[in-house]
Amino acid sequence: MRVQNHTQVPSNDVTMEGAAGCRVRWLIGEGDKAPNFAMREFEVAPGGHTPKHFHDYEHEVFVLAGKGIVIDGDKERPLAQGDIVFVAPNDVHQFRNTGSEPMRFLCLIPNSATGRAVTVVPECGLESS
Repeated sequence: MRVQNHTQVPSNDVTMEGAAGCRVRWLIGEGDKAPNFAMREFEVAPGGHTPKHFHDYEHEVFVLAGKGIVIDGDKERPLAQGDIVFVAPNDVHQFRNTGSEPMRFLCLIPNSATGRAVTVVPECGLESS
């Protein structure tokens, strides 16, 4: 068992094309011998966003702080502290901070997704893997 404060886990810039003002902490993953899921914490600065993208695995998201929107295909859906989001495989999505404070959320993905292809949608201009 590992018990640790999330602030002790390194936070890194999200370097994927199409991301701006976005950092991630890999809280739990394969390195912890977690057999099924990885837990990540994202922090998106005011005006920042994740890339608009899709992939063949699911996300489970819980908004910890701040407010923003999630892009669901071509729809915008508001987000606030305490909201949950299920992103199904191949759903085009993007998280944007529309508030004046950092937006923080937990994002769980299957461990099998680590290193798998992610496709940035055409308006972002690139494909990444």
